Order: sequence, then structure tokens, then C-alpha cells
Amino acid sequence: MKEWTREERYRELKSPEEIRDLHERISKSVYRQTYHVQPVTGLSSDPNGFALHKGVWHLCYQWCPWGAVHGLKYWYHVTSTDLIHWKNEGIGLAPDCYFDNRGTHSGSAISVGDDLYFFYTGNHRDEDWTRTPYTCAAVLGADGKPHKLEKPLFGPRDTHSEHQRDPKIVWVESKRKYFIFIGAQTADLKGCVLVYESAELLDGWTFAGQLKVPGFESFGGMWECPYIVNVSGTDVLIFSPQYIKLPGRGNSTNHNVYFLGKMDYDTLTFTPQGDYHYLDYGFDFYAAQGAANVGDPDKAILISWIGLPDNHYPTEEEDWEGTMTLPRELRVKDGRLVQTPIAGIESLRGLPDNGNLPAACELQVEAGEGDFELALFTKADGTGGLRLRYDSAKRLCTVDRTGMNKRFNEQVFEVLDMPLETPLKTLRIFIDRCSTEIFVNDGEETFTTRSYPTEGEFHYTVSDGAKLRLWTMKPSVRDDFVV
Repeated sequence: MKEWTREERYRELKSPEEIRDLHERISKSVYRQTYHVQPVTGLSSDPNGFALHKGVWHLCYQWCPWGAVHGLKYWYHVTSTDLIHWKNEGIGLAPDCYFDNRGTHSGSAISVGDDLYFFYTGNHRDEDWTRTPYTCAAVLGADGKPHKLEKPLFGPRDTHSEHQRDPKIVWVESKRKYFIFIGAQTADLKGCVLVYESAELLDGWTFAGQLKVPGFESFGGMWECPYIVNVSGTDVLIFSPQYIKLPGRGNSTNHNVYFLGKMDYDTLTFTPQGDYHYLDYGFDFYAAQGAANVGDPDKAILISWIGLPDNHYPTEEEDWEGTMTLPRELRVKDGRLVQTPIAGIESLRGLPDNGNLPAACELQVEAGEGDFELALFTKADGTGGLRLRYDSAKRLCTVDRTGMNKRFNEQVFEVLDMPLETPLKTLRIFIDRCSTEIFVNDGEETFTTRSYPTEGEFHYTVSDGAKLRLWTMKPSVRDDFVV
């Protein structure tokens, strides 16, 4: 694996021609996705700036153009009219100002009137590499590109550590104010959220306080990508706690969790209804971002990075890495979030397939009664593969990827459990060349993983008595070289 110097990782992209050959080379990879958003070159990580504006969905992702490495981050911009078919638009935000000289880091967007506003973290570093995070803004111009404000909205709080980032902008009608939630870390290295408020989007921001979540004052060392949304009258708090090991998550110290509860904007207190829940039980799911301007009080729309900080993946050898999940519709049911694939994804189905496992496909499975096993990406004799086993007595699914030829992140986890509230009845599974997303019991739980099958691993087996339907999936992502 290539060892990157700081100079190589933080090199400024001055011309698309510098990476054209890289795009042409990686476009030939057997692992390039067909219906998931992926990097045009290099590395993609957190989704950013997700909002509906004048009938068009805008989405950006953290992008390092040079290779599968975390370095100088840009926002890369894609658009869609249906959350299914995606078009590359080129660079959305570039690190070209004093206040973001070492990266345009994660953030959000909101559509108000005729304008689409973007909020992001400007990652400034001095010559001695001391970090100063600024909260910055941009406005979508007539040319379809975000244009930055000349100055940041505000700087960091010196009462907290340098880790202050990922602004999430929300409008709270009852307060007639905008609020920005910032993922942060206290001076004694505990994860938290900082809250700012203003009656105007681009001016007048003041520090309102630190979000209180009773009972979770010492829950990890950093809370990345905070997101609060109201669904059917219930407030939902989603974030990614770091620097903590959680039950059933192997050696990982990066997670994505949610609470259901009640948000009080007068006291800046989110009161959970109970314990935290995992947003997804899979090996590779992080930095989930909720869309703004969904327009339906009974659902939210979410997208996530299929990957984890600090982990490594096989396509790094090809100088690219990263992909987004399918957009998901979130609803509240019986005290839990239910996540389902974006409506209309069925339009990508090709002809039913009863042969081997296609590289891009959808499966629907009715599990039947009792114990159950499904093995994907097996060899011709049914051995190996990615195996999902269900223990009906324990209501426990176990996903095991140790049987695949390409193994990775073995020291973190290769086998994980997914407990179910109700008996296993159905699975809906989306496979796309290097990712697998599993929706259990109409979205009661989900499991997302990277998967890199090799030649000879495109077979599957399923328990006797189960019913399985399979469709190929048509492409919906334009992998054009647009920078």
C-alpha cells in the first residue's frame, strides 16, 4: 500500500488534467458502482450539503482527488431529480481561502426562497499545523456552483478542543430562528454538540450553548455529523460518536447511532425516550446526513458513507475508495426508526434472474419459519461467501464475511450480530459490485457492508423453504469525468 507524504495528500488540484488519467484507469475497475454515488477519482467519505431545491436534489461528498487517502478535502457535487439517477456536476467547494486552506470539511444545506445555502467547516491550519475550524457558508449561483461568503460566519469556541465541525442547519418554526448544530469535543475530551442561533441565515449568529442529552454526558470522545429532525411528532437525534467501543461492535471506535425523544429549544435539552440505537448494524456505515426540505412531516430522507474512518478497503490498491448508500426513507414506528430504500428504486429492475448472482442486483427473500441461512458470493460448491444466519430462538441475525476471498479490516470486525425485535420474515438486499445493503422486515433493521467478490464467487444458497426473487439492476449513476 502506498505511503502518502503530507505534501502529496494536501496537494491542491489546479487542473482536471492532473487526474484525467486516474479517472480513466479506475473506470475500468470491476468494483465501480452502477447505481450508487461514488467518487469521480480518489476518495469519497462523508455526504454533505443534501437538500431539495427547486425540484432538484443536491448532494455533495467529501472528496480527496489524488487517491484513496484522507488529505486535502473538497466538496464534490452531484444532482438528481428522483434520488435514483445521479449526475456528476464537478467541484462544489474547493479549499482556496485562508479560512479553509487545508480543507472544506463536512456540512449541510437548506433551501430558502429562491436560494440554496451551504454550511461547511473551513479547516484552517497554520504553518505549525495548528488547526482552527471555522463555520462558513456559500450560496448556489446562477451557474449551478456554490459561491462562498468572503468571511466565515463564526470561529471556534476556545472552551472546547479544536474538534468543532460538521454544521447542520435547521429552521425551527416555533422559535422563528435558524439553529446550527456543530459536532464537537469538550476540553476534557468528551463528545458533545454545540448550538448556535440566528434569525438570519448569513448574519447574526450567536452561541446558544451546549446541547444537553441527559445520561449521555460521557458517551465517546467526539460526536461527528449531528442531525436533529422531527418525524411524525417525534424528535430524532442522529450522530456519529468516536473514540469509544460499543457493545457488539468489535474493535471499532467509530459508530452511527440515534435517539428518539423530545428536543427543547429553550433549554437546549434533548431528552431521550430510552437508550441509543444503532442506525445500521453493518460493518461499514458512517456519517449519515439527513436531507433538508423533504416536505413531508412523516418521513426524513437519509444517506450515508459506506465506510468507516481509519478502516482500509481493497480498492485502495486501485487508487480509489468510497461510495454512498442508497437514499433511505426514515419513519417512526413503535418507538423505533424504520428505514426503507428510496421509493421508486424498483424502476431499476431488469429481468428476473434465476442463475448466478449478478454483480448489480436486488434480492427479495421470504424467510419462512424457524432458523434460516442465506449465503451470498459463494463458490460454485456453496462454500465461503458472505453469510447471514438467523437464530429464531434468540431472534438474532449474524452476518459473517470471513468466507470471502478478499478479506479486510480483520482486526476491527468480520462477524457482527443484528438483534431483531420481531421474528425474521423478509429481507430486501441491494448488491452493487462493491457494496451490499440489507433491509430486514421492511426496514425494522438494516445492515450495510462493503463486499468485493472475485471471479468464481458469484453464487448463492438459501435455506430450504425460503422464497427468493432476484432482479438485475440497471445503471443510474453517470460516471462522467466532470471536475
